[in-house]
Amino acid sequence: MLRISKLSDYAIIILGHMAKAPAETFAANDLSASAGIASPTVSKVLKALVRAQVVRSTRGAKGGYQLAKTPEKTSIANIIAALEGPIALTECSIDLNHCEQASSCNVRGHWSVINRAIHTALEAVTLADMAFTPPTGSDGLHIPVKDITFQPRRNPEP
Repeated sequence: MLRISKLSDYAIIILGHMAKAPAETFAANDLSASAGIASPTVSKVLKALVRAQVVRSTRGAKGGYQLAKTPEKTSIANIIAALEGPIALTECSIDLNHCEQASSCNVRGHWSVINRAIHTALEAVTLADMAFTPPTGSDGLHIPVKDITFQPRRNPEP
């Protein structure tokens, strides 16, 4: 089963609260209360989101956290990558030289196609899509998955 971490889930919940007032600056404690997530966890998530430039932080009495981009321009892929690192189903999707089976693997190219499809789908979904309830009668979110091309791995020369 494929799963995102609890921290990524929390990040999307926190950012969903921020998306309802994208120009507003939020205190971590207020986000903790409105999202129902423990304050230390909210702070940890916000620090990761600041490092990834998904949110901006401002110090001082009127400081807090603000979305770096509009909800429509903030992809779910960027949010997940901020908490979990590069999106990849297998190690070879990140680093071709990391796997001990690389020299005899004949499926790596296929995993990269699947990995690109998932990444493309996550790029197509925005924070705005996640934060707002679809209109009544809607059958949900439609993800426009772009054409994904398969690039076969070159076989090493004998």
